[in-house]
Amino acid sequence: MAIVSGIEIPNNKIGLIALTYIFGIGLSTSKRIFKDTGIDENIKVRNWSDEDINKIRKYISSNLRIEGELRFEIQLDIKRMIEIGCYRGIRHRIGLPVRGQKTKNNCRTRKGKKKTVANKNKKKIK
Repeated sequence: MAIVSGIEIPNNKIGLIALTYIFGIGLSTSKRIFKDTGIDENIKVRNWSDEDINKIRKYISSNLRIEGELRFEIQLDIKRMIEIGCYRGIRHRIGLPVRGQKTKNNCRTRKGKKKTVANKNKKKIK
């Protein structure tokens, strides 16, 4: 397996898809990496030469923020939003969806498991 930025990328995938296993690199960024380094994106990882791997490592380390550094930056951004009290910060603080989703029926991922509310006593009609 090839190791790029501390992440093992799978050998049996083509390079374009394999780089997306790294947090912070999506499909478009992966395409840009291959375009700028001059490596064919359709070659499988197991067929990369050591020179190709070194080019990719060097490009990623000098031009991109990935993995731990990126996660830390995202957490700082969220903390800043919470501190200044903007709308998105408030939504983060109370654990509701941040990007405008409806909350009446869905959003269980953010709200957590359903909490049952006790029913009101129904008056029996005789």
